[in-house]
Amino acid sequence: MINREKALRWMRSIAPAVLLGLAAGVAPAAAPADEQAESLVLLRTSYLAGNRTEEAFVSCVSKKLRSGAKRPNIHPERQFVDELYPWLEPRTMPRESADLSEFMGRPGVGEAIRRKGVRYMVWLSGQTLREGSGGSLSCAAGPGGAGCFGVAWWQNNSEYTASVWDMNELSDMGAMKANVRGTSVIPALVIPVPIIARTREKACDSLASQLRDYLELD
Repeated sequence: MINREKALRWMRSIAPAVLLGLAAGVAPAAAPADEQAESLVLLRTSYLAGNRTEEAFVSCVSKKLRSGAKRPNIHPERQFVDELYPWLEPRTMPRESADLSEFMGRPGVGEAIRRKGVRYMVWLSGQTLREGSGGSLSCAAGPGGAGCFGVAWWQNNSEYTASVWDMNELSDMGAMKANVRGTSVIPALVIPVPIIARTREKACDSLASQLRDYLELD
């Protein structure tokens, strides 16, 4: 029978060598890091008070751009505009890429953009408009209950453009467009059943997909 104390001493003596061998032979796998893309800011070419549709569209594009393997750092528009005040206000903002050199030379602009690491300024413009409508839908209530009868329809046109400026090269990289038309219908035989054409959401999907390809985010 093996002496217990001798066995324990022997195990203690070889333990460091065993652990050293394991450490040398098996390295822990490094956890894959999320691949970070270039930093950018999404800006609207106009700042209309109460323009909730445009704010919703910008938010949609921002969310879609972050949905892939490379997630760009997207700076909040309002915070970015405020920090560069007054150089991104409607009267002073650069109108075309030829104005970028002058824009970067304005007080505090170049320093702020370099500090934030902004590689791309993406200008979004466009809107969703109702182009036409028709039909007749009426609702009434009586002793026997309430109900609606008829059919109503309207057509929406969502047209948006994205222009990409490279702030390192001070150049216009190009523009892309999304144009989606759709007809919404509300047929009613007692109960209205709305069938809504989500043109703005589809335009967002299309434009964000083009931007992801253009900026190599997939």
